[in-house]
Amino acid sequence: MNIQIFGKSKCFDTKKTERYFKERRIKYQMVDLLRFGLSGKEFDAVIRGIGGIENLIDWDGKHPDITLMKYMDDTVAKEDKVFDNPQLMRTPIVRNGKQVTVGYCPEIWQTWE
Repeated sequence: MNIQIFGKSKCFDTKKTERYFKERRIKYQMVDLLRFGLSGKEFDAVIRGIGGIENLIDWDGKHPDITLMKYMDDTVAKEDKVFDNPQLMRTPIVRNGKQVTVGYCPEIWQTWE
């Protein structure tokens, strides 16, 4: 199992996710999303794994661009905006190969063990 956690250092769900894997002694790699972001291939794999850009955007966030994105019809433009600004992403993003979750999802991670 090769777990990668992409998250924000001040995100409560990211901290809960790290604790979940630590308690089960499952090795993982933590990547600070705001500092390092996602590579192009990682970003594409995440979007494919969760079923589209709509599931990756943090619609409850307070960033002003989120309000604008609610009215955008162009999926590619949304993807570009989110890729360039990781603050717009829901966290944590947890990858295990091609399997991806967004948010705190222990019920899904149990099936990975």
